[in-house]
Amino acid sequence: MGYLGNHLATISTGVFAAVLTGLWPYFVDFAPLLNFVFIMAVPITWFLVFTCWISQKSTDYMHAHAPHSEKKSLSSTQTVQTTTTGTQVSLSEIKQIQTELSSELNNLKETVKLKDSEIERLNQEISNLQTLVQIESLKTELANLKMLASKKK
Repeated sequence: MGYLGNHLATISTGVFAAVLTGLWPYFVDFAPLLNFVFIMAVPITWFLVFTCWISQKSTDYMHAHAPHSEKKSLSSTQTVQTTTTGTQVSLSEIKQIQTELSSELNNLKETVKLKDSEIERLNQEISNLQTLVQIESLKTELANLKMLASKKK
C-alpha cells in the first residue's frame, strides 16, 4: 500500500479542484473569458477526482478478492496443511518427497532414452529387412526371367 492508501492521485486532483473552486469567486469580475475557463475547469477537475476515487476503489476491491499468487517462503520448522486430506506436512518431508520424485523422473528419462535407442535400432532392422525382401524379390524375378528365356530357346 502506497502513500495515503494508494489515493495519492485522488487527493492531489482533489486539492487542485478545491483550489480552483476556491479561486473562482475572486476571478469572476476580471474577464468573461477567465470566467468561462473556470466554468469549464472546475467541473472537469471534480469529475477527475470522482473518476480517480472510483477507479481506486475498484482496484482495491479486485485485489482484495483476488487469489494471492505470491509464494511465501517456509522455514524448516513450519508446516503446510494440505487441503484434500487435512494432514500437516513439514518442509523437510516436502524436500524429501521432492528429491524422491526427482530421482524417479531422472530414471524415467533414462528409460525413455533407452526405449528411443531401441526403437531406432528396430527401425533400422526393419529397413534392412525390407531391403533384403526386395533383393530376394528381385532374385526370384530374375530366376523367372531366366526360365522364360531358356524356354524360348
